[in-house]
Amino acid sequence: MRESGSAMGNDAPLKLFVSFPEERVAQPIVYELVKRFDVVPNIRRANVEQHSGWVILELNGEQDALDGSIAYLEEVGCTVNTMEGDVIEG
Repeated sequence: MRESGSAMGNDAPLKLFVSFPEERVAQPIVYELVKRFDVVPNIRRANVEQHSGWVILELNGEQDALDGSIAYLEEVGCTVNTMEGDVIEG
């Protein structure tokens, strides 16, 4: 996770690889992040199928909101890994 807690848009976004269990595939999890934590998402890549799914997600927001977003994703059964570098390149 990031060390500094600055205002939205001032730092590079938090880049996450999030995989969803089957029971969460049909639920609007990114919407819930926006609504609950006031973060700004940018979906860079995704693959959603009937039994599983994943998304490469960039999140901008206050550090507390980013931390809460990760905790929420983990609480609902998602696997969350932070990423580095450009998620569009290779």
